[in-house]
Amino acid sequence: MALIDVSDIAAQQASLGQGWLGVAFQQYGLLVVSMLLAGLFAGFVAGMFGIGGGFVVVPALAAVLTVLPHEGGNEHIMHVAIGTSLATIFFTSLRSVQAHAKRGAVDWNILKGWLPWVVGGVIAGVVLTSFMDGGQLKVVFGLCLVPLGLNFVFQILGRKVKTEESMPQGSARAALGSGLGAFSSLLGIGGGTPAVLIMTMSGVNMHRAVATAAGFGTIIAVPGAIGSMITGFGQPGLPTGSVGFVNMIALVSITAMSMLTAPVGAAAAHKLDPVKLKRIFGCYLLLTAVFMLKDLVPGVA
Repeated sequence: MALIDVSDIAAQQASLGQGWLGVAFQQYGLLVVSMLLAGLFAGFVAGMFGIGGGFVVVPALAAVLTVLPHEGGNEHIMHVAIGTSLATIFFTSLRSVQAHAKRGAVDWNILKGWLPWVVGGVIAGVVLTSFMDGGQLKVVFGLCLVPLGLNFVFQILGRKVKTEESMPQGSARAALGSGLGAFSSLLGIGGGTPAVLIMTMSGVNMHRAVATAAGFGTIIAVPGAIGSMITGFGQPGLPTGSVGFVNMIALVSITAMSMLTAPVGAAAAHKLDPVKLKRIFGCYLLLTAVFMLKDLVPGVA
């Protein structure tokens, strides 16, 4: 009868343990580190421009999840990126709007008047997203970034075109609010960019428009994130740590950093040259659009 070498068994167990830890780090270490960095940038951008940071989170999360191995392939990667982005926007926008509110810049009356229409639009957008595949969502996301990026670079829209403040009312507010909610939930963004455009074109002061737009992100994020969890519940092959189409690992990583930098961005919005910063951000949006749309060009990997 052969003797069992206890030291060999211990070495094999240690090797297995190291192997498991190594695989886990390779799979999720990249996700955590990438999302921590994305959260730093997303929080600053959210505070600076009154947006939820989705334009940073969605492409970053989609890129990282695409290279990480998981059973389901890439079928639901964009759904998870969008759903997770909406969840992070709640915390980022809430922190941002709190920072702006301390400066007395948030117009609560605008938020209250637009709330029901925006929420209705978000619900419709989440349902629409559930019927689209990942490739379609990437194309929609990329195409929508092009006009937004061009506007940030060239300042085509968003200037005051009215000498007196006059926000849309009645059916116009219902249509714009519903469209804003649907558009935002479809892309996984906080709606700050179109909200700022609507307000500034209606004569609202830029600083007050940016501050109030942060509140729109909070309104959009709650039904958007809950809806993403519900529509994605039970879907096979989702990345580990996902509840429906919301990935909790990425959510915690992004939120941890964005909560720190959102107030910094809000403070910078009141001090730095907004025109130059918007042009830089516009260039980022255009580069992101190229990344999202590159699969449409034959021969481009």
